[in-house]
Amino acid sequence: MTAGRVVLWRHGRTAWNAGARLQGQSDIPLDEVGLWQAATAAESLAAQHRPARIVSSDLGRARATAQALADVTGVPVETDERLRERSFGVWEGLTGEEIAAGWPEEQKVWRAGGHPEGIDAESRATVQQRMVDAVQAHAAELGREDVLVLVSHGAAIGAGLTGLLGLPAEWRGLSGMSNAHWAEIVPTRPGSEPAWTVQVLNFGPVWASSDWNAGPDADAETLAEEVRDPA
Repeated sequence: MTAGRVVLWRHGRTAWNAGARLQGQSDIPLDEVGLWQAATAAESLAAQHRPARIVSSDLGRARATAQALADVTGVPVETDERLRERSFGVWEGLTGEEIAAGWPEEQKVWRAGGHPEGIDAESRATVQQRMVDAVQAHAAELGREDVLVLVSHGAAIGAGLTGLLGLPAEWRGLSGMSNAHWAEIVPTRPGSEPAWTVQVLNFGPVWASSDWNAGPDADAETLAEEVRDPA
């Protein structure tokens, strides 16, 4: 059977996110804002869905985000390395400006959707396939009314969604995922193509700060408290 709904949730912010550095599979922890984002988003997500399972990338920033949801729901976190971020090879830890300075031609190929030589980065097709395999494998273990939460990373989620929609790995028409935001997909009728439909994309807490990456503000905290404990 196939899970009734799959939630693909991106991890909270890290210092490298804040500094616009490629993270890839470097194991960078959540920063203070990222911890707040994870906790805030977990409450919002739990208010909408009761997950049957929570499966996370084995990288620390994803596991910490998943644990925030586990703390709210009591559902334990499982890990699957197929949900890891795309590896960016020798570019991990660098900003776009630093990459342009050291690899100008390779960056042009990259931005055009190609796969430059000598970078040792994981191909889009490889990321897409492992993400699709992970989603399908975990979804197949659950019932049609169940909700499966998979905690992953921005580029990996984008690649997975394109694959699940039957699109080529090079297609980049989906908007990027904000930190601690999620997408939701549901299966189509058996035998239909594509096998999945996107119902929610880049959704986050309704009481998020006006500047989500700046951390909490007074109004957001007050509204969050009202949601947690209505009068």
